[in-house]
Amino acid sequence: MVEKKKSLDKGTVIRTVLLFIAFANQGLAMFGKEALPFNDNQAVSFIEMLYYFVTFFSTAAAAAFAWFKNNYVTEKGQQQKEVLKANNLTNAK
Repeated sequence: MVEKKKSLDKGTVIRTVLLFIAFANQGLAMFGKEALPFNDNQAVSFIEMLYYFVTFFSTAAAAAFAWFKNNYVTEKGQQQKEVLKANNLTNAK
């Protein structure tokens, strides 16, 4: 019997790396070391930039998803549209 090689998905790897970074940061903080040498203004600017970045891309992703789901852009969607039209369940032209 051949064993299937199990591999970690990208999300697991990213979460694991971030966990180790958080542990390293906590360890440095515990010994009074500054892990990330930013002053308060730089930290606030970074957080604001990150906020705008995340909100922009979540809005773009939500808009693209809504457009995709509400329009018949795939082959399956075209078939669904035809079935709806054939049964007079839509006013799409």
